[in-house]
Amino acid sequence: MQGPRTAVIGAGISGLTAGKILNDYGIPYTCFEVSDRVGGNWAFKNPNGYSSAYRSLHIDTSKHRLSFKDFPMPESFPDFPHHSQIKSYLDDYADAFDLRENIEFQNGVTHARRLDGGGWEIRTQAGETRNFDLLVVGNGHHWDARRANFPGTFSGESIHAHHYIDPQDPLPLTGKRILVVGLGNSAADISVELSSKSLQNEVTLSTRSGAWIVPKYIAGKPADKYYKTTPYLPLSWQRKMVQLGHPIMSGRPEDYGLPTPNHKMFEAHPTQSVELPLRLGSGDVIPKPNVRELDGSTVHFEDGTSGEFDVIVYATGYNITFPFFDEDFISAPDNHIPLYKRMFKPGIDDLVFIGFAQSTPTLFPFVECQSRLLGAYAAGRYRLPSAEVMDTVIASDQQKYTGHMLDRPRHTQQVDYFIYEHEMRTKELPEGAARAAALGAPRWAVAA
Repeated sequence: MQGPRTAVIGAGISGLTAGKILNDYGIPYTCFEVSDRVGGNWAFKNPNGYSSAYRSLHIDTSKHRLSFKDFPMPESFPDFPHHSQIKSYLDDYADAFDLRENIEFQNGVTHARRLDGGGWEIRTQAGETRNFDLLVVGNGHHWDARRANFPGTFSGESIHAHHYIDPQDPLPLTGKRILVVGLGNSAADISVELSSKSLQNEVTLSTRSGAWIVPKYIAGKPADKYYKTTPYLPLSWQRKMVQLGHPIMSGRPEDYGLPTPNHKMFEAHPTQSVELPLRLGSGDVIPKPNVRELDGSTVHFEDGTSGEFDVIVYATGYNITFPFFDEDFISAPDNHIPLYKRMFKPGIDDLVFIGFAQSTPTLFPFVECQSRLLGAYAAGRYRLPSAEVMDTVIASDQQKYTGHMLDRPRHTQQVDYFIYEHEMRTKELPEGAARAAALGAPRWAVAA
């Protein structure tokens, strides 16, 4: 017996991990990748245009939290590896498990249509049309840049952080008056880099909601080594403990001149940066509240101040986009896409999403966890509950993971990895296995 004919879209971390687990279960699959290489977002200057990596980028999660469980990162890697080391790690992962032989490079999916009665018709870059029983979507969600929509018009140059490479690419950013919009990790990194005195820039950082800045190290160790939630205490209690302790450990944003956040710690993504507080405290980066209006080269801020700028860098996040689906079939308006366990669309049992979550503190073992369920599902050893039950769980999980957070597109996919993994391992997989034993495998799961 062999499993369902399976198509995997994308050869980034989600597609690679899905392929590895499908191989473990002996499931035949084909991975379609628009680029000529693996790595997705971590392939610097990826020819597909989807990578958001800039030249100086280091991962914000330490290698101790980032590693796949069955493929540890090399001990020789620093605590916070450079993007080139992450790419090397993914190359080694693909080679260690012979994943490249299942990947069709430079042959991305241009259209995916669900057939009447189930199954998928896939059209590729090569102009081919092929049929599959199961479709796995792992095309990522950090490539379709989203810009802030401010009133007025800016007469200078502007780019999104997605296109930023370094102070000379794609724009010469020396001796310029630069406004960086946003206060996530990319905004912090870019502001720090562009504010180096050697570049002779004037850098201003504008934020709408403010942010809590967390250190990368505590007591000489990566800070995320101390972070681990437990399923045995209410999450609200655990958040409260961190909220009480964080100002003592790291100070408040106002200490650095930033606006007071309009939320408590963990009600929005914190920003992880060692250098930004120093640059703010040194006067190299000037903090400002949200932009009120653009007027030629003048930018007016909500506190009544204004400034003249040559360049705006928008570090304002991304849209979740599926260019291969018809929009009336599946889309994610304002980044909302309700999925059971962040994987399944109720009513469409032959479609699986991998990696569409903002997982705290890390994404790599999260997609590995999801892929384990995918493998069991494709092999007929796991079965979904009813659509009604899935809808109920989607609503309760959304409340659990995001109910306390600001209502922003960047927070719609928030999950806590430790709680998610525990529930998948101790509850979801065993219950799904029991359903499969009682009801049999899904209709498409096992083909002769």
